[in-house]
Amino acid sequence: MNAKPAPVTDSETAPVPDLRRVFAAPDGSGGKQVAVFLEGGDAQARAAASGAPLSVFVQAADPTGLRLCVFTPTREKGSSDSAAIAALSAVQGSAGLLDVLEVTQGDPEAGGEVQMAQLCGGEWLLRQGVVTVQAVTADLSVLELSVLGLSGSGLSPAWVAGTGRPNLVAEVADLGALDAFVPDDAAVSGVNRATGTTGLILFCMGGPARADVSFRAFGPLKGFTEDAASSNMLACLTGVLGHLGRLPADSTLIRAAQRRPGQPARLSAQYAPADGGTEVWVGGRVTPV
Repeated sequence: MNAKPAPVTDSETAPVPDLRRVFAAPDGSGGKQVAVFLEGGDAQARAAASGAPLSVFVQAADPTGLRLCVFTPTREKGSSDSAAIAALSAVQGSAGLLDVLEVTQGDPEAGGEVQMAQLCGGEWLLRQGVVTVQAVTADLSVLELSVLGLSGSGLSPAWVAGTGRPNLVAEVADLGALDAFVPDDAAVSGVNRATGTTGLILFCMGGPARADVSFRAFGPLKGFTEDAASSNMLACLTGVLGHLGRLPADSTLIRAAQRRPGQPARLSAQYAPADGGTEVWVGGRVTPV
């Protein structure tokens, strides 16, 4: 008598995610790992089992746009630039995507996000909007000025920049000072509250592997100590560089090294002058894991 076939388990029938690394450093390290699912099902369970901090589910795709939903291992996340760029890379060939299209994450009527995306030099970029900038003088004394290499008075030039929620941007002496900075949530939150901002960006010009600028991004008021790859914060920094006349005049694109300790990232920002500020698109390289 023939043996009965073994029952098929959920794990055997569940779609295998396409694992992608977004915004990795030139040596392939760091960045953000994203699991891309091209089939439906129990999204939360699959996100929990994916082994990635972010999972993106492609609900619809055609040449003019994508509709996505994004999950962490424990909850649905409204939107993520890293997840969107991973999804764009994963379906680019099969969906015949146009070079400029629309990406919808979540339900727009329930607070979801709709962004324009464009393919530039083999990298997908997402429109961040027009960054407005205001010069301010901020008391940064609680941020250990001796480490930052800023003036000893505590009062330092800084800039408030944003496309919506404003961030505080300050320049440090060099890459060594940037890497040496140790964030303290209470201190960063205090500086943000005092300046009416929600995040802090520290930067210096130049960086490894011919980066145009290096930066770190902090946001305890947004729910994290330090981000590893922050598209919108790079957009704010790009707006500040435009405000200062420090963007390359012979190009429309800069390469930025984000320097979270142990998790480096490389992002690209495309920029153009706009009424009231600088229009910025941010994206970067995606590689299979």
